[in-house]
Amino acid sequence: MIAVSYQKIYDVVRRIPPGRVATYGQVATLAGLPGHARQVGYALHALPENSTIPWHRVVNARGGISPRAMAGAELVQRQLLAREGVQLNARGQVPLTQVRWVISRRARQSV
Repeated sequence: MIAVSYQKIYDVVRRIPPGRVATYGQVATLAGLPGHARQVGYALHALPENSTIPWHRVVNARGGISPRAMAGAELVQRQLLAREGVQLNARGQVPLTQVRWVISRRARQSV
């Protein structure tokens, strides 16, 4: 069974629209787990391979793709983001000021 906090995290990640990204910390806060960005990483790592949850839309606080245990996983995330029009700069970071998901207060209350 999925931990309740994992389900809250998955619910938030599902809401990130195509072409937008959220940081691990942002997802944690919206899931009611402020200060638990690592928990978001653990939850996303626990997703089954065939999951439809858009895990690739979650990046680190600098807009970068976090290293993965499996070789090549970063490239998969980069490709999935590119398909949605999100380009990374030479440092491997997305321009957070342009593509960060901004959620309204009203929508935040329904998360």
